[in-house]
Amino acid sequence: MLTLSEKDFIRLYQYIKQHYGIDLSKKKQLIVSRLSTTLSKEGYSSFTAYIDDITAGRRPELITPMLNKLTTNYTYFLRERNHFDYMMSTVLPYLVRKHERDKVLSIWSAGCSSGEEPYTISMYLKEFLGAQAPYWDTRILATDISQQILNSAQNPSYEEESLKDVSPSWRRKYFLSRSDGTWTVAPSIQKNVIFRPFNLMEPIHFKRNFDLIFCRNVMIYFDQNTKDNLVRRFYDVTLPGGYLFIGHSESITKTTCPYQYIMPAIYRKA
Repeated sequence: MLTLSEKDFIRLYQYIKQHYGIDLSKKKQLIVSRLSTTLSKEGYSSFTAYIDDITAGRRPELITPMLNKLTTNYTYFLRERNHFDYMMSTVLPYLVRKHERDKVLSIWSAGCSSGEEPYTISMYLKEFLGAQAPYWDTRILATDISQQILNSAQNPSYEEESLKDVSPSWRRKYFLSRSDGTWTVAPSIQKNVIFRPFNLMEPIHFKRNFDLIFCRNVMIYFDQNTKDNLVRRFYDVTLPGGYLFIGHSESITKTTCPYQYIMPAIYRKA
């Protein structure tokens, strides 16, 4: 295994934090263990040469594989289910009343990974709206920094483990089984999600502001200052009365958070 000097470690983690918000300042061994194979495969004999190319922008095609290696994209359908229960019982009734005339719901899955979260949201929308669903624009914006992971989300193929919390009735309604034992998502659900690459460290400029933002289990890689700044930028693009859902393992500085605290991991813009 290649060795990573303290100087090169500092160069790499500072570069990643500056450009992508991910704090790996305590993850030296993780970097070595997860990137050594990549370096050898790409023909590098040292971390120094690899980091030189990364930080100088000479090998931009190596950025996404590096970030994929250093962050964990573990997710599954209906993860942190109480969020979806609250969305069904409280958020959607409010938003449907609010948008009764324009019939447009604006929802963002920020850091959508392999698609389980936005597809789950879409299923809940179908359940809630029922026969009225065709008359509403409920297309979900789903973004991630990794084009590779977005490609897999747009051509979904999920193992049985990813559907462990999905009921038999939902499997019949919203999924299609494949001969190799994997599952894909029904076309009606796929069509309701728009996937786009996006770096959460960049300015947030989309066509619409949002009624509901999901950013769950993404900020675990950010330091507190980066998280707090991101939350303020989310707030600026949240419509009045809109919601922000974060992961249960994540924290927001309550004294500076512009959102109203509703319950653990759920916030609202007054």
